[in-house]
Amino acid sequence: MKRRSFLVGAGSLTLSGVVSGCDRNPGTALKVRLLKDSIPAQILDEFRQGLQRSARLDFVAEAQLLDLFTRLQSMQKKSTDNDLRRLLPFGGQQTTPTADLVTLGDYWLTSAIRQKLIQPLDPKQLKAWQKLPPEWQQLVRRNDTGQPDPNGKIWGAPYRWGSTVIAYRRDQFKSAGLKPPTDWSDLWREDCKDRISLLDQPREVIGLTLKKLGLSYNTPNLDKVPQLKENLRALDRQVKFYSSNAYQQPLILGDTWLAVGWSTDLLPLARRYRQIELVVPQSGTALWADLWVRPKNEKNPDTPPLAQQWIDFCWQPDIARQLSRFTQAVSPILVSMKPEEIPDSLKNNQVLLPPSEIIKRSEFLLPLTPESVKQYQSLWAEKS
Repeated sequence: MKRRSFLVGAGSLTLSGVVSGCDRNPGTALKVRLLKDSIPAQILDEFRQGLQRSARLDFVAEAQLLDLFTRLQSMQKKSTDNDLRRLLPFGGQQTTPTADLVTLGDYWLTSAIRQKLIQPLDPKQLKAWQKLPPEWQQLVRRNDTGQPDPNGKIWGAPYRWGSTVIAYRRDQFKSAGLKPPTDWSDLWREDCKDRISLLDQPREVIGLTLKKLGLSYNTPNLDKVPQLKENLRALDRQVKFYSSNAYQQPLILGDTWLAVGWSTDLLPLARRYRQIELVVPQSGTALWADLWVRPKNEKNPDTPPLAQQWIDFCWQPDIARQLSRFTQAVSPILVSMKPEEIPDSLKNNQVLLPPSEIIKRSEFLLPLTPESVKQYQSLWAEKS
């Protein structure tokens, strides 16, 4: 999945070296590999200043979530290779570049569990775990095969989230006398034909079609939805093109009037181009989350105290508000807050933080069984 795979602008902060504190105690260190621009620099400064004793903070940013997943795979492979070297004569003591925490998108969580790249977190060690809304807690509760399990282990700590949204050209809709889109059903309107771009993602497109029919994004058996194929083909006739990473420029140029995309892509676009308006579909949408995960470490299975402290720090109300104000995503802690605890700048941004009734109608894209995956792939191939 190519979600949020674009490179952020040149003004981005390079975190490594900037947040390294005094290392008077070599044994006190926190190594974090995170998604670029997902944590504001001032939050890292506050964390460092709040530590009771000096520590080395090694935060290194990667441009893409896929890079971070690949890094997890590399960590595990190098660890295995080093163990093998130690068994060989003159193998030497190789050091393995590891990390205490890594950012991982929820899309990759199942694969990381199945490939044994990460290990569970102990919620008893996380003081702020209970502050998370139930939906975010359940997102990371999985069994050992990565499938959702209400009694499963905790495999990640969600620290920010976003959604799939509709972007449209306000000026072109107005000049044509068209009603602005408010929900997924508007994608099927005749006056929008050949003016739409959709993500090149089966789960997203089939999911929004299911949502339009009043069903779940995570419907397991598509064969039992008789109207689905007909609606998907009708939608395909509306679409000008499919793309997961090249849908912004045509919207800017006016080649398309409406695009479905991810909030992290489109929020900065709407701020730059005032004629581009964003809307979260009223019937609910797909959600995604970025998580802190713990790379598997056979020699030290316990989560280091500094890593626990960092996760809890990200869930503090004031830090959650800052993270939501200064990045293109929002902390899950805000979902549990009372309205008066949320700054007006966030409450008034109903794309960054949708109204609670829309959030309740929205869903995370959960892993499907192999049988269901085949149905989605088959239907996607037959859509046109």
